[in-house]
Amino acid sequence: MRTFAVALILFSIPVLAQTGARNGEWRTYGGDLGHTRYSAVDQINAANFNRLEVAWTFKTDNLGPRPEYLFESTPLEANGVLYSTAGTRRSVVALDAATGELLWVYGEHEGPRGAAAPRQLSGRGLAYWTDGKQERILYVTPGYRLIALNAKTGTPVTGFGANGIVDLKQDDDQEIDPVTGEVGLHATPIVARDVVIIGAAHKSGGVPHSMKNVKGYVRGFDVHTGKRLWIFHTIPKPGEYGFDTWEHDSWSYTGNTGVWAQISVDEELGMAYLPVELPTGDYYGGHRPGANLFSESLVAVDLKTGQRKWHYQLVHHGLWDMDIPCAPILADITINGRTVKAVAQPTKQAFLYVFDRVTGQPIWPFEERPVAAGDVPGETYSPTQPFPTKPPPYDRQGVTLDDLIDFTPELHAEAVQLVSKYKIGPIFTPPVVSKIDGPLATLVLPSATGGTNWPGGAYDPETHIIYVYSQTVISPLGLVPPDAKTSDMNFVQGNAASGARRTGGAGAVAGGADRVAGGGGGGGESTGPSISVQRLPLVKPPYGRITAIDLDHGEKLWQIAHGETPDNIRNHPALKGLNIPRTGRPGILGPLVTKSLVICGEAGFFTTPSGARGAMLRAYDKATGKETGAVYMPAPQSGSPMTYMLGGKQYIVVAIGGAGFSGELVAFRLPE
Repeated sequence: MRTFAVALILFSIPVLAQTGARNGEWRTYGGDLGHTRYSAVDQINAANFNRLEVAWTFKTDNLGPRPEYLFESTPLEANGVLYSTAGTRRSVVALDAATGELLWVYGEHEGPRGAAAPRQLSGRGLAYWTDGKQERILYVTPGYRLIALNAKTGTPVTGFGANGIVDLKQDDDQEIDPVTGEVGLHATPIVARDVVIIGAAHKSGGVPHSMKNVKGYVRGFDVHTGKRLWIFHTIPKPGEYGFDTWEHDSWSYTGNTGVWAQISVDEELGMAYLPVELPTGDYYGGHRPGANLFSESLVAVDLKTGQRKWHYQLVHHGLWDMDIPCAPILADITINGRTVKAVAQPTKQAFLYVFDRVTGQPIWPFEERPVAAGDVPGETYSPTQPFPTKPPPYDRQGVTLDDLIDFTPELHAEAVQLVSKYKIGPIFTPPVVSKIDGPLATLVLPSATGGTNWPGGAYDPETHIIYVYSQTVISPLGLVPPDAKTSDMNFVQGNAASGARRTGGAGAVAGGADRVAGGGGGGGESTGPSISVQRLPLVKPPYGRITAIDLDHGEKLWQIAHGETPDNIRNHPALKGLNIPRTGRPGILGPLVTKSLVICGEAGFFTTPSGARGAMLRAYDKATGKETGAVYMPAPQSGSPMTYMLGGKQYIVVAIGGAGFSGELVAFRLPE
């Protein structure tokens, strides 16, 4: 470890859950504890966005034994200092927020424990805490240890845990191997009222080695001492609420069911909101019969005690890897002239579930509608699933022949022929056992990566409008019996032509649906093999979109294709001479909202009009969705953008990276 000192001005600002980032800073991952990802700063606007220049960059290559190409951090800014995790060892850096100059760096070499971690690389970021006198940075290492650092010096806080470290594999109400125990975290801690809340994540669940695994419990710790304050059992123990939803003693050995997404907090109500993932076995639940609470549930708990206040299960006995992937958004909205404290949950399935966050009652009714049962041996199926009546889905759901590529009649006919080998149907059509003579798999839309994934949405507390990015990607979902030497499951993800899919390892995608973050995913889902028509997407565009939803009325206001048309479509010989509107780009992205703009970078590389390879950071009028500007980035957005004011200048900082371009922070501002 090496540190460099920096002087900071200390002052305390209360952080409220629905106000957005305050005083021109960005002190929490989501801008505020309610993850609105909103800032009222407006120096950068529609009239000048195209004039943005690069203020500084920070390359992360030397923060680890090799460069990182999937850099997912959203930095924090407080008192003129920018903080971020970075690099393949998940170091913490403090930078001068005006210049990008490195002030201090802290890193851990965790040896075999770090090498075996299910969640590697730099993760999503960190947390900041101050009482007006002390300042601390808190983060979770790949090896699942919570570390508290002095924010001024980067040195561990000696009074916290054991010399600044709390071993999260201990005191977890279960036995976890300190080296090989399959649990970690990419998400950031969240700190509220001196309580640090930590979730849990695991490897991809498409091809688990066993029906047994570590359980993803959630815990609260004292920010001063690191002492455990409470634990919430996401798989209930005997005598606890929900225990009876685990049949045949399956609660005792089933694992996962963690919270690998960001957690939100309402300090005034004293409640934390936990978005819970799937149990062990993303696509086969025969070893865990029952509804499986609290899997795929939004759970509200007491901030100080961890006691359950209310819950709602969004998917019963899940078989589609519809983990709740992102932070619940806390929003004070107006319903029939009455102010309602709401929580809005974006999802992989492209439903926005909206609740009264005090009581857990849906703002608009949810209907338990019948869904199809399958015929996988040993599986049980929920006869119904909950469907929100408002807002409407913000992306396509289910697969029909009308969803297939239709640039030309020939391409559509080829797609129809290809799909004849698969099972198709509405959302919640269950997986099938893959057979050579068909069906090879069930085609699902949205896929396990969304819809919406870990970056989540953004909310404007002034207009009560939520903005959410989603992607439209069809993927096949088949099951095969595994080799008994590799798994004790009856079925795992795969197809009859190639057997079980390989998952995990340094190239697996991370985080429930984010399976690209290296070192395995989170409760998890693998992205699944894609199928295409002449190397073109099977589904018709748009492939990526941003939707604006009025939360006062539960209505979509506008929707636009986000992201330039990919090169392989623009230059495809079968499409020569066709006028194809912007298709948008698939990816895993999160937006930022300011006083007048919605700002979001693109996923993936394309060739810009100037001939450069890269991506664009785009701005839209938040009232209409009209694009108001775009600036070039040498690589796609890989983290989520944030903004702050410093020295009379507004900055927008975003993490970028991708194939052939290692992780980098880029800060934009207007010319001097």
